[in-house]
Amino acid sequence: MADKPPVCDYEGSDYRTRFWEGQGRGYEDQVERVALRRLLPPTGRTLIEIGAGFGRLADEYLGYETVVLFDYSRSLLREAQAVWGHDPRFLFVAGNWYQMPFVSGLFDTMVQVRTLHHAADAPALFAQLARIARPGGRYVLEFANKQNVKAIGRYWLRRQSWSPFTLSPVEFVALNFDFHPRWIRQQLHAARFSPGRTLAVSYFRFAPLKRLLPTRLLVALDGMMQHTGRIAQLSPSVFVVSAHPTIGETAVSDATAVSNTFFACPLCQSPLGSAVNGRLHCPNSVCARQWQVDNGLYDFKEPFA
Repeated sequence: MADKPPVCDYEGSDYRTRFWEGQGRGYEDQVERVALRRLLPPTGRTLIEIGAGFGRLADEYLGYETVVLFDYSRSLLREAQAVWGHDPRFLFVAGNWYQMPFVSGLFDTMVQVRTLHHAADAPALFAQLARIARPGGRYVLEFANKQNVKAIGRYWLRRQSWSPFTLSPVEFVALNFDFHPRWIRQQLHAARFSPGRTLAVSYFRFAPLKRLLPTRLLVALDGMMQHTGRIAQLSPSVFVVSAHPTIGETAVSDATAVSNTFFACPLCQSPLGSAVNGRLHCPNSVCARQWQVDNGLYDFKEPFA
């Protein structure tokens, strides 16, 4: 893996209207919310959604004191800000998930839905999340499952070359990966997370079936089927909740998160003070980078020129 893994950039994308709104994905949205509510602690101090995009799931986080919507795309975050910018609980932060711009041990709860499939280096991402996780918290992760029924059928019929049973991730198109559930658990353990309850989600993600049966019925059926995840994961989407690490950098750095700092320089991890004239200044004289705060959007994608 290269020193700097590639990042999928949705800057300027019409993702919200092209993929979600009016595109017949009400079933997917609702079953993902069912799974999220089953695994997400309903209240807490700090929550971050990694890859929040336009804020599709933001209304699920209203039990938290501070909610960070984090994404690499400034334009999608602006769409989220147009809806939630009036709510002081929400912060909108653009940055690279391999260089998280937060102090260690900050977040009670972390959520990641429909974005891990863009991770060229999932272990490196998990290591970053372990650093910013507060001990005692929870990480709710959704990932695209390579060992799903459709992939197994296609493989047996020789309509796809890659095996759904091998552990290694498969990149089926550029920067789009499917993962084996056992591999994901291995990588979570390696990052010192403790994966627990697992849900198998979106069994009925089949266009003819969605046209034939009412969405409410499919959601109810899927809600019952999700519990099969504790035995086997054969659905295209899998949710797993993990306990945050209790040893290592997160645990010893927890005092940093409860001080008056929140952001950290993504390049050197020095805690950052308050913004001055729309900029956050890194106090490390060797680094000395500046990061822009533009109309409520904290921009850590690249240093201020």
